[in-house]
Amino acid sequence: MKVVLYFLLYLMSFYASADINFIKVNGYSVEYEIKGNGKNIIFLEAGGSAGLSDWDPIFKKLSKKAKVIRYSRIGNGGSEKIRKNYTSEEYAQEASLLLAALKIERPIVYVAHSYGAYIARRFSATYPEKVAALMLIEPASEHDVDIMRRIDLEIAEKQIAQVKLDDLANGMSNQYLDFWSKRPLPDYPEIPDIPVTVIASTKKFNDPKLLFFTDQARDMWGKLHSDWANTFPQGKAVLTNKSYHYPQNDEPDMVVTEILKLLSRIEQ
Repeated sequence: MKVVLYFLLYLMSFYASADINFIKVNGYSVEYEIKGNGKNIIFLEAGGSAGLSDWDPIFKKLSKKAKVIRYSRIGNGGSEKIRKNYTSEEYAQEASLLLAALKIERPIVYVAHSYGAYIARRFSATYPEKVAALMLIEPASEHDVDIMRRIDLEIAEKQIAQVKLDDLANGMSNQYLDFWSKRPLPDYPEIPDIPVTVIASTKKFNDPKLLFFTDQARDMWGKLHSDWANTFPQGKAVLTNKSYHYPQNDEPDMVVTEILKLLSRIEQ
């Protein structure tokens, strides 16, 4: 019986990874998967140190409506392992190189989560001709630290310093040294007038470990992203209190619905 179980688990693992491919980008091996067809191309950018598996809950559903590309940035997921302090500019450049290597010539619908939103904003401003629409899900922002400091400056500075130390203890930082350094990112009109949707969570934490997760901060977070989205002529903010930081996991149907609505706005 155990042998049969192990065999079934092996088959599940095999078929789950059967469509994963690898391609050289900037000299490094990058894993990616393409699924589906259609005139729209959805490009999925994961957050932080995450890989393409972060999109498992919505990838297949989206592929029924469009051509969908997901990948793991260099150093993440199954892509080549390196330890380097990447900036959002470098990641955006490598995303562009990946699309070129895959011979993607049409503008993409860029869907990004968390730190991936940092990269998507940089990409959209640097390569405006390559982006048809933009969705940011629980986007990391250079203004995250402002929220903490406005609540309690002294505690905020201590917590920010500790987060950076904790991050560095796990290797070279790919996020906190970047987005918590307060470097401004592109906004409208640096990002072109395209359909933009921001999904942000205002769900309250039972036991917040940082000022950033307090009730007051959650409300400020929702307002921050509503205001940001509304600066775009075609901007839209979606606030949810049913998810924490991973709406694509907690509310996959909602996220898929909003992406499909975004696609329909391109065609108007």
